[in-house]
Amino acid sequence: MSNKVDLSIVIATYNRCHSLKGAIESALAQEAPESTFEVIVVDNNSTDGTSDLVHSMIGSASGRLHYEFEPRQGVSYARNRGIAASTAPIIAFMDDDVRPAPNWIATIKRVFDDHRGIDLVGGKVLPVWQCQPPSWLTRDHWMPLALLDYGNHPIHLDSSSRIGLISANCAIRKNVLVKAGGFRPELQRVRDNIGSMEDHELFDRLFRAGAQGLYWPAMQVSTLTGPDRLTMPYHRKWHFNHGYFFALFRASELEKTRTGYLFQVPAHLFRQMGVDAILWLKFSASLQPDKAFACENRLRFFAGFFWQRFREWCRSQGAASLSSNRRPSAP
Repeated sequence: MSNKVDLSIVIATYNRCHSLKGAIESALAQEAPESTFEVIVVDNNSTDGTSDLVHSMIGSASGRLHYEFEPRQGVSYARNRGIAASTAPIIAFMDDDVRPAPNWIATIKRVFDDHRGIDLVGGKVLPVWQCQPPSWLTRDHWMPLALLDYGNHPIHLDSSSRIGLISANCAIRKNVLVKAGGFRPELQRVRDNIGSMEDHELFDRLFRAGAQGLYWPAMQVSTLTGPDRLTMPYHRKWHFNHGYFFALFRASELEKTRTGYLFQVPAHLFRQMGVDAILWLKFSASLQPDKAFACENRLRFFAGFFWQRFREWCRSQGAASLSSNRRPSAP
């Protein structure tokens, strides 16, 4: 690979050959006359012809397309492989079902050039509906679809921010990523498991370490949003899993409690569960399905959180019982 590259695009992929080709083509077709870039596709044990596809495109990519294989299953492992293989000072991440705007790279480069003090930037992820979305799927339900739109004005991001970015559309200075240790596997998506938090954990860790970021609305990508993700069962599963991952993450905003814990669950989450249950009944009775479903999904988040923490509590109780029943050894 050339050492004179301004920006590396990393695409982690697993068994999405049907959408990967378009993602690679849109990345290679970037209108960036003042920037040099490379595209690194990281194959995370795909079995659908991903390797053949990428290698068939390398010859016509003018040396800008590279293939990496990551045998450890998980998107964090795959992205970290891409970080290690990159040669540029800025790494831009996009998903294998994403289509960046033609000026995506040019926008990223300009933002970093104009704002020397920032470490990362992200932008809009807008849907390309492959079928008509159901009536209940308002913007309150965008999170499981990996969609993001904070409006049309730039927003400064730091440790005090209440909003985050997603790796479907973000760019980070490589030295910041390397210093932070990259993506961590504890909360990663493995194969088609949904609701994971590898993005949230990384940005939380970077901001707590003092990183400065920007939400830049002109930095846009679109994502193919198919019918499989527009169903209530998909969203229910996503929110339950998200609660499970949040229980593992131990986010400071959820762990703060003045009234203690029950089964290792902060007491305020039980109160919120009660509120959501009442609101769910209210919105269901008043025929407001979008609001009722939002309440239901918050309840499912709690269920996933409680399930994981209750398991931890049971293990701790078992260990305590075993310790108390252990007979002292003879002197």
